[in-house]
Amino acid sequence: MPTRGVVYVHSSPLAVCQHVEWAMSRALAIPVSLPWTVQPVEPSSRRAECGWSGRPGTAAQIAHELRQWSMIRFEVTEEPSPGCDGERFMHVPSRGLFRATTGAAGDIQIGEDRLRTIIAQSRSPEALSFALDTAMGTDWDTELEPYRYAAEGAPITLLTRAG
Repeated sequence: MPTRGVVYVHSSPLAVCQHVEWAMSRALAIPVSLPWTVQPVEPSSRRAECGWSGRPGTAAQIAHELRQWSMIRFEVTEEPSPGCDGERFMHVPSRGLFRATTGAAGDIQIGEDRLRTIIAQSRSPEALSFALDTAMGTDWDTELEPYRYAAEGAPITLLTRAG
């Protein structure tokens, strides 16, 4: 059963943009050409976004390919599909890659066992708050938020995975 998602390249050095397209082409098994625009938060960088469709697990493949370029900021989402949870990947140069399971509304889901472990290991309310923020990727969200806001009204392209 196919699924779909979105790739947001929030910032990429101009010299790396073609490499980002090649990386996505490898993951999607189709040629990719993105509509690059200036990233207002970081004018020397470019930004692009596109929708994709393909089989479950495609977001992980895209994130794997893109993380090879450690200087870029990106997010990759995958909607839930029958028998598969949704996923969200976020990458920022200072933190690396974050992966989370998402629900139908795109919210990050934290499993029962993980919650029990976080509660059991937290020795204070502050430690619990920190552990929950970490599990939800709050620091990644905080770093990406200015880049997301700068993308309001940007064009989006749709890519369909081959095979």
